[in-house]
Amino acid sequence: MTRNRLERITLEPGKCGGRPCIRGYRIRVSDILGLLGAGASHAEILEDYPFLEDEDILAALDYAAIQTNHPILIAA
Repeated sequence: MTRNRLERITLEPGKCGGRPCIRGYRIRVSDILGLLGAGASHAEILEDYPFLEDEDILAALDYAAIQTNHPILIAA
């Protein structure tokens, strides 16, 4: 995971409801994750979305990993 890769994730209030997108395109991080979760390979995603790069897919995965890494509070 690199900071440089995460710079591929953009947030724009007027685009995709302000949700995280890839490099300002109208494809959300959640779209990429959904495709991967449905079994699409990197090659299939890149073929279907020729403006994407492999680093974009990896950036989406990095972003998801960061978003799910939060402290868990347990009441005593």
